Amino acid sequence: MATTTNGPLESLEQWDDDVRARYRADRKKEEFRVYDDTTPAVVREFYKQNHALQTLEFARAKRAEYEPLQKAEMGIWEAMERLNALVDDSDPDTDLSQIEHNLQTAEAIRADGHPRWFILTGLIHDLGKVLTIWGEPQWAVVGDTFPVGCRWSEKIVYPEFFADNPDSQNPELMTRYGVYSEQCGLENVNLSWGHDEYLYHVTKAYLPEEAQYMIRYHSCYSAHREMDYQFLMSDHDMEMMGWVRKFNPYDLYSKSATKPDLATLRPYYEELVAEFFPAKIRW
Repeated sequence: MATTTNGPLESLEQWDDDVRARYRADRKKEEFRVYDDTTPAVVREFYKQNHALQTLEFARAKRAEYEPLQKAEMGIWEAMERLNALVDDSDPDTDLSQIEHNLQTAEAIRADGHPRWFILTGLIHDLGKVLTIWGEPQWAVVGDTFPVGCRWSEKIVYPEFFADNPDSQNPELMTRYGVYSEQCGLENVNLSWGHDEYLYHVTKAYLPEEAQYMIRYHSCYSAHREMDYQFLMSDHDMEMMGWVRKFNPYDLYSKSATKPDLATLRPYYEELVAEFFPAKIRW
C-alpha cells in the first residue's frame, strides 16, 4: 500500500501511474475531486492517517505552536521556491509542483479580470504547505479541512475513516455542536490543522478580509461547498463564504498538465507580491 511521507515527495514515482492519465483537454468538472475506488491508493492512505490523527487536542496544540509565527522570516518568493519540490499527496487531480499549481490558479483569476488582491490570493493560497519544511507530516499539512470538537459531517471525504479517531470515543465531542454553540462563528471553531489555517495567520495582516476567508477556508469543502456547518456560522461567515465559493473554481478547475512559463510570468508576480508584502515576513 502506498504511504504518505513526512515532507516533500522525493519523486513523482511515488504517485500511482494513473494520476498522469487524468489529464485531458476535455475534462469535465465532475471528474475532479473523485474519491472512490478509482482514487490513487496514496490519496486513500493519506486520508486514513488524516482522519485518524486530526483530533481536537492536536489541532489546538498545533495552533498554539505555530500562531506566534516564530519559525522563520522569509519572503513570499522564497517560500514558493522552497516548496517547489512538493507534490500534494491528498490531491488526486494534479502532479505539478506547488509553484506551478499556484501560477495556474493565479493566471486563471487574472484572465477573468479580478482585482489584484484576488490574483495574489490565487498565487499564495497554498504557501502554508511550508509546514513540511519543519517536519510536519502531510496528513497535518494538506487535504480537506473540517471542524474538530463536534460530530463530523458525513459529507467530508472518506467519513468512514473517522472511526479510528480517538475523538469518536468521546461522547461530548460527538454531538451536533460538540464544544461549540449555535452560530458561534467560525473564528471560534477549531479546524483540523493544516496549511490553510497556518497561512491565514501568516498573511492576515497584509490582505483584505475576503482574501483571508479564501485562504483560511478554501480546503473546508464540507463548509463552503456542502454548507453542512451552517449551524456554527455567524451571519457574517455566511456572507463571506460567498467569496470562498468564488475562489474555489479557480483553485480546482485550473489544474491541467500544461506547465506555466515561470520565467515569463515572474516579473508580473514579483511586482504584485511587493505591492502587498514587505521583503520578508514572519512564519
